[in-house]
Amino acid sequence: MANGLLSHCLKVLKANEASDDFAGNDERAFMLAAIKELAPRDAVERMLAVQMAATHVAMVRAGRWLALADTVEKATAYNSNYTKLARTYTAQMEALRKHRNGGKQTVTVQHVNVEGGGQAIVGNVHNREVAD
Repeated sequence: MANGLLSHCLKVLKANEASDDFAGNDERAFMLAAIKELAPRDAVERMLAVQMAATHVAMVRAGRWLALADTVEKATAYNSNYTKLARTYTAQMEALRKHRNGGKQTVTVQHVNVEGGGQAIVGNVHNREVAD
């Protein structure tokens, strides 16, 4: 699987982004470092990490095109593409979070104020009806 994922990383890059001849454009080391930093734990996370690295590179590429756009039409198209890629990356981060947490959401309360005469409950609260 590792060889296949490495191949997939390279397929999404333009020739000058995966070549020793264009060191300033080479994205191979970045993609591998990004995947390593995500520390995937299983096959699903490894595939998602490859997608996330590819999406990030595409988003940076789209941002570069947007910065160099010389017409309103190009700027509009590049901005649309950039925005879609940014949303996709955010969705990928959320998918990774959900996969790692088993779909459970966790809320951590950092600070609670209880005014005079008030009461606070810490823990799980269940509403049970009491029969008379």
